[in-house]
Amino acid sequence: MKTSDTHAFANQLLICLLVTLSVSGSIGVGAVWLRHQISVTANNNRRLEALIATAQRHIDETSTAIEGEESSEALRRRNTEFHLGLVPASDAQVVRVTSEDMSRRAALRNRDFYTDGIAPAVSFRVALKN
Repeated sequence: MKTSDTHAFANQLLICLLVTLSVSGSIGVGAVWLRHQISVTANNNRRLEALIATAQRHIDETSTAIEGEESSEALRRRNTEFHLGLVPASDAQVVRVTSEDMSRRAALRNRDFYTDGIAPAVSFRVALKN
């Protein structure tokens, strides 16, 4: 069986057309899938941002409530409510700490921090001859 040149050219053109359509179709499907993944990720980010904002709002509300309960008036009121009999601290009981004192205390606390606490295993004695 002999095929004419026009049939061979038509077969090659048909195969090229099918390959082009399948490649462009797969690129299109890939682009649609990628856009879908981007939209899913954006929705997740939006949801997480809303959760973070809600948590931050709760933290701010709690901080405000704590600050309100730590005020002098609230402490005095609690003292009288619970009949605790507490009195404010006198000046003799209050110790003022300066920054110099804090740095000295920090140095005392951290003095072994950088030495690793390793003692030398071998010590050498140098004897000088006269």
